[in-house]
Amino acid sequence: MTERQSRWLLVLVLAGQLVLLSSQVPGSSRDQSLFETLSLRAVAPFARMVSAGGRGLAGVRQGLRSRDQLQQENQELRQRLGLLEEERARFLGLEGRLERLDEAVLYEPPGAGPVRAADVVHVDYGSWYQTLILYVGKGEVRRQQPVVTSEGLLGRVVVVAGPFAKVQLVTDRAASVGAMVERTRRQGVARGGRDGTLEMDFVPLQADVLVGDRIVTAGIDGIFPRGLPVGRVTAVEPGNELFHRIRVQPAVDFGRLDQVYLLEIESVPETLVETSDAEP
Repeated sequence: MTERQSRWLLVLVLAGQLVLLSSQVPGSSRDQSLFETLSLRAVAPFARMVSAGGRGLAGVRQGLRSRDQLQQENQELRQRLGLLEEERARFLGLEGRLERLDEAVLYEPPGAGPVRAADVVHVDYGSWYQTLILYVGKGEVRRQQPVVTSEGLLGRVVVVAGPFAKVQLVTDRAASVGAMVERTRRQGVARGGRDGTLEMDFVPLQADVLVGDRIVTAGIDGIFPRGLPVGRVTAVEPGNELFHRIRVQPAVDFGRLDQVYLLEIESVPETLVETSDAEP
C-alpha cells in the first residue's frame, strides 16, 4: 500500500468517526442502534486496512534497516577474509622461500625424530632433586635424552640402569633449559623454582614479556630440540638492574604422570660443551 493510499484511507476513517459522533444525538434507541451498527460495519474494514498498512510500513522499514546492517557486516567479513587470504599467501610464499633456501645450502634442521614410550614407576617430589624413574624395557637409552608428555617438556635422562632410567624433571632446582618467549623469540634460561614452578632468567628488562606468554624450548642447550612447550608466564617482575624476574607455570601436569615419551634425537656431544680453562 502506497503512502497516498494510506492518506485516503485515513480520511475515510476520520469521516466515518464523524458520522458515528453525529449518530449519537438523542433519538429512538432502535434507530440509533441500527445506525451505529451500520456505521461500524462500514468503517471497521477501513480502520483495519489502515492499521495493517501502518504495521506493514513499519515492517518494511525494519526489514530495510536489517538488510542494510547485514550488507555492512557482509562487506566487513569480506574485507577480513581478503586480509586473511593475503596473510596466508604471504606465509606460503615465505615457507616456499625457506624450503628453496634449505635445498640450496643442503641444510636439514635437527628434528625430534621418533618417540619411544616408557612407563613411570616411581616419582620423587619430596627431595630437593625432583626426579622420576621410568621402565623403558629393551632398547638403548642414553643420558641427556629428552623426555616429554603430550602436554610438553618433562625433563631429561640422567642415569641409566638396565631397563630403568632416572629422569631429572624441569622443576628440579638444579635443572636448566634453554627457553624462549614464543611470541617475541626472546631467549633465556628456565630453571626449577619453588613449589613446582619455573623461573626464567637472563631476559633483559627492556624485553617484551607479558603474563600469558607461551614459553618453549629454544634449542640452544644441546639437549632439547626447539619448540617444545615449557609453560606459560604467570608473573613478570623487575628482578635486578638488568633482568626480569619471570615466573612460569609448567606445561606438564606432574600430578597425572603415567606414560611418557623419550625423544630419539642426537644431542650435542658432551665433550664439545664442556668448559675448560685450557687454551684451544
